[in-house]
Order: sequence, then structure tokens, then C-alpha cells
Amino acid sequence: MAFNHYAKIKRILAGYHGWYIVKIDHSTSAKSFKGELRQFDHYYRIYSADGQPIKYCKFQQLDLLAQVLHMAPAELPITHT
Repeated sequence: MAFNHYAKIKRILAGYHGWYIVKIDHSTSAKSFKGELRQFDHYYRIYSADGQPIKYCKFQQLDLLAQVLHMAPAELPITHT
């Protein structure tokens, strides 16, 4: 189920150019494949080139997004605030 969210992000990003990722240091939680609730001390949000958050593009696991986008995590455009 979680992997489908990352696939949805991939489809959404196909309509954007110049998007970037911001790490947000606030705790959040997400359900795992097994239905277990996992806690994270941060999450990521994707923004459009004009600085607006892109709807449905909030996630916790950078490596899963990179996998879906066929990129290495180090290749992702991450901006640290």
C-alpha cells in the first residue's frame, strides 16, 4: 500500500519541472506494508519550482521515492532548510 503512494508521487511529478524536496524536522507516522504504524522524526515535502508545495507529495522514506524514480537517493534534489 505504501509503495503505491510513491508511484502516485511519480505520476504527479511527471507534470512538473524544477521540483525539489525539503526535509521537515517534525515527527510523523506511516503504516508499513504489514500494517504496523512506524514513527519518523522527520518527513519530506516536494515543492514546485515556484516554491509551492505539490499536493499529495509528502512522504517519509527518501530511498523508496528514489527507487520509484529510478534514481540514487544522492541524485534527488534535496534542499535543507
